[in-house]
Amino acid sequence: MSLDLKNIVTVIQAKWLGNRTDTNIENISIDSRSLQNGPKTLFFALVGPNNDGHDYISTLITQGVHNFVVTHIPHELADKASFFVVDDTLKSLQIFAAYYRSMFHFPIIGITGSNGKTIVKEWLNFLLSPDYNIIRSPKSYNSQVGVPLSVLAINEKHNFGIFEAGISTRNEMEKLEFIIKPTIGILTNIGSAHDEGFSNIGEKIKEKLKLFKNVSVLIYNKNKTIDSFLNPTIDTFSWSCTDHHADVFITTKSILDKTILKVKIQNNHFEIKIPFRDDASIENAIHCMMVMLYLEYDYQTIETRMELLFPVEMRLKLKNGINNTTLIDDSYSSDFQSLKIALDFLESQKQYKKKTLILSDIFQSGLSNEDLYSGVSQLIISNKINRVIGIGETISKYKSKFLNCTTFQNTDDFIANLNQLNLSNETILIKGARTFHFEKIVAALEEKTHETVLEINLNAISHNLNFYKAKLNPETKIMVMVKAFGYGNGGFEIAKLLEHHKVDYLGVAFADEGISLKNSGINLPIMVLNPENSSFEAIIQHQLEPEIYSIKGLKAFLKIAEQKKLYHFPIHIKLDTGMHRLGFEEENIEELILILKASKAVVVKSILSHMATSDDVKHQAFSLSQIDLFEKLSLQLITALQINPIRHILNTSGISNFSQAQYNMVRLGIGLYGISNDAEEQKQLENVGTLKSIISQIRTIDAGESVGYGRRFVAEKPTKIATIPIGYADGISRHWGNGVGFVTINNQKATIVGSICMDMLMVDVTNINCFEGDSVIIFGESPTVIYMAEKLKTIPYEILTSISQRVKRVFYRE
Repeated sequence: MSLDLKNIVTVIQAKWLGNRTDTNIENISIDSRSLQNGPKTLFFALVGPNNDGHDYISTLITQGVHNFVVTHIPHELADKASFFVVDDTLKSLQIFAAYYRSMFHFPIIGITGSNGKTIVKEWLNFLLSPDYNIIRSPKSYNSQVGVPLSVLAINEKHNFGIFEAGISTRNEMEKLEFIIKPTIGILTNIGSAHDEGFSNIGEKIKEKLKLFKNVSVLIYNKNKTIDSFLNPTIDTFSWSCTDHHADVFITTKSILDKTILKVKIQNNHFEIKIPFRDDASIENAIHCMMVMLYLEYDYQTIETRMELLFPVEMRLKLKNGINNTTLIDDSYSSDFQSLKIALDFLESQKQYKKKTLILSDIFQSGLSNEDLYSGVSQLIISNKINRVIGIGETISKYKSKFLNCTTFQNTDDFIANLNQLNLSNETILIKGARTFHFEKIVAALEEKTHETVLEINLNAISHNLNFYKAKLNPETKIMVMVKAFGYGNGGFEIAKLLEHHKVDYLGVAFADEGISLKNSGINLPIMVLNPENSSFEAIIQHQLEPEIYSIKGLKAFLKIAEQKKLYHFPIHIKLDTGMHRLGFEEENIEELILILKASKAVVVKSILSHMATSDDVKHQAFSLSQIDLFEKLSLQLITALQINPIRHILNTSGISNFSQAQYNMVRLGIGLYGISNDAEEQKQLENVGTLKSIISQIRTIDAGESVGYGRRFVAEKPTKIATIPIGYADGISRHWGNGVGFVTINNQKATIVGSICMDMLMVDVTNINCFEGDSVIIFGESPTVIYMAEKLKTIPYEILTSISQRVKRVFYRE
């Protein structure tokens, strides 16, 4: 975003008091705590029930913010900044967001409904992101404030939008429709959430349908009630599992932990498999499938992508509990409709026959308490719940409606009596309204994990990939390096994600890495950058593509290729343009051409070289000389052999610093994993790997006592020491010990003391409130891998690739 402040003032019809007339605005803010606030920020001072943005203007001015949208100018600040006075700052924010939205003309999906909005949004983002640069609502930004902030995040790189719209009462949806202006609508369902804001279900349906008054199509589950409220001028694309008059008819069949959807559309039939069995996930998945059908995706693509759908961690989280229990954490909502969904989820995920429900008072039901708890009782009976534990004054009054029920007045009362409940060998659904703070119950019942893990954020990998893609010409191909176990982050899981994102090539160092990926089902072309002659047979067998960098290696490969009577097997020719590591030098080119001309067993798929200093501006002249030599030698090969190969020389730093040399393809390496040599670029990347452990033991030592081998740390005063089960056998450098490095515990730095041992390290936690079993961040957001590398006088590559394979990798999507 970069907009002239004068235009903004005109749009929101503000009275301008101030003398700054030339400011371009690049950031809209409503949060005084944001570190992004600065001279190019326009701050909207929103007034809410608990906060007034006007109260923070003085502080923001000291932080460099110059421009404020206000309803009044705070006392003594009139000459301190520029103020744009309006009647209603929220309304002005919405008007501005609507104006900003009108500047973009790509498809936008608007999603509303009682449940499933965020999941459908996140799944659609996953399903469509290989083909579009998508802007979507962050988390659940679907409110009167969240929607404009979401829309204001659009930039010129985006070509598809997905936004949620949530309402709780009348006359809200028109404002959101005015901002979002969706071209495609999705109505997920109509349930009981926020019933209290409407006089009847009809009023609620009419309000939600206002989001779709200008859409090209509305996608929904065909329903007679909804049909009766639909504007007949709106085109619809409906589905149903019961009504054959729907545009798409679907039947479902469960197999183990998956569901087969048999889909009939017009005279066509196809099947897809999704990794879920609960009704809510099936419904959400069908909405996503309908969007793909409307966008005319082929059935094979739909089938392939839908099978990769994943649980979205929002309200329902499956966790291991103490005493051989399984916990289903739904500790932030308590309406009747979501209880039905949670109980369905409990049934599909239960690991123990015995089922217990911990339930708070229920809100947002739209029913009298008598009818509500009678309905809950019937729901519990039908789901064969063995025990109910009710928490809250209201549910306690209706205890008699439940069999085998124990009640408590509040959460603290429950926790105080926890040991008397004998929770063991059962599946426990924990479902409560936010005001009951059921997260305390989850914390009390959750099993504390005692292991060191490297958590890999697949969303961050996708973000970083798209960041670098945005720097490329549309026709430029991309090879992603997954060598060295994906730079220590894991091979197959990352390769699978990259395949989903339709990268053109994967790069590995040795044949066995490529063979492992092929055996795991990766179908992308895989280039082996450092093939040994002894691996050529295996490379051919597994359809890998070798980099050839010497006459000797070429002759060895041709000998095998001709014995096997191969024809045009793809190879990649490496040129040495100054790295002086591997590659054909200029004096080898004539001989190389003669050998290649004489054989039809291979075809040159690509010509490549490697830049030695693409990350260092001091050596820009050398980098340019490498590019020039690559141009000369590669053209010599192309002309002599009369071929049209892919050419590539740029690595991660080269993509950013030498975009003129993109040729036909670039090779993305460390940047994918969230590491850049450029400080400004680093701010745009997301952290991928977080190495975590726990505190095994805490002890206090007296002054004069030492810690670890060699007594390299001696306490000068009583010191609290925590021992963490990770050491140099796990890949932590011994040079990181003895006061050089630190870990993060409860958001505080804990200095490493003494020598790092093979399996353990010790830290000073004297000033940190922590306990045995608490989580420890070895690296991630703090300390970063870049910081560690600087202190250890090495490079981030070494830090990442040193993490031992004995450290468990855990992959997740946020």
